[in-house]
Amino acid sequence: MAVVQCEAILLRSVDFGESDRVVHLLTSDSGRLTAMAKGARRSHRRFPGTLDVFNHLAIEGRSTPRATMAFLERARLLDPFLGVRSHPARYALASFLVEMLDRLSPEGIEGPEAERLFSYAAESLVLLEQARPGPTLRLLLELRGFDALGQRPELGRCVRCGRVPAADIAPDHRVGFHVADGGIVCSVCAAPLEGLIPIEWGTLRILEKGLEIASAGLVDIELGGRALEAAARLVFRFQRYHVGLELRSERFLDEVLPFPRPDPGEGEPAGNHLGGPPGLA
Repeated sequence: MAVVQCEAILLRSVDFGESDRVVHLLTSDSGRLTAMAKGARRSHRRFPGTLDVFNHLAIEGRSTPRATMAFLERARLLDPFLGVRSHPARYALASFLVEMLDRLSPEGIEGPEAERLFSYAAESLVLLEQARPGPTLRLLLELRGFDALGQRPELGRCVRCGRVPAADIAPDHRVGFHVADGGIVCSVCAAPLEGLIPIEWGTLRILEKGLEIASAGLVDIELGGRALEAAARLVFRFQRYHVGLELRSERFLDEVLPFPRPDPGEGEPAGNHLGGPPGLA
């Protein structure tokens, strides 16, 4: 039987039986962990107000290799992220992100992979405590989540052949993003494909910047108009492809933090003029 002793962020908590709870945790050293907290609804000594969603915890427990879940023996509250709960948009976006992590985070990972995923979750909650989120921040945090999960979209070169754009490519030049391939495609590789998402090169560069900089700098990035519409379409399609369904928190998030509606005719690209950047090396 292995000892579990690490930090964790609580992604989901479900009452079980008369006094127990099943909790889904994102741990700092092994990814997602499902655990049974026996007597959690009665024991204020072992779980003193700790088993709420978003809570950053120090946990102790035990697990066995063949068991479907671990046993959580005690949890100490490190940070409740109270600011996240103080505003509807903050709460809605945080709920969406932790639900996405709960569905997509792998179990049994370790080392840098586990640390990167945990750091993303903790840094996102810290940021949401301090910032008043808008549509651009929503997009960037969602994209960074896929990056932390190892599913980063390729925004800088053709995902099929590896061609990179010419240095003088215009910011308003439109390229095509192929969801199933997970990235942009050049005009040659785009020819046989359907369902490409049109997006301007300059917009891709802004999204790429949002993946590269420290999380505190995300509040300084702002997309608007057609750029925001195109980015929202890309991220939505990419998210739905990987998640496979509408998350429970998504409709509430759309109510309190909506995206602008696409203009008529701004759906799918048609023809080679949207196939990819010209002058690829």
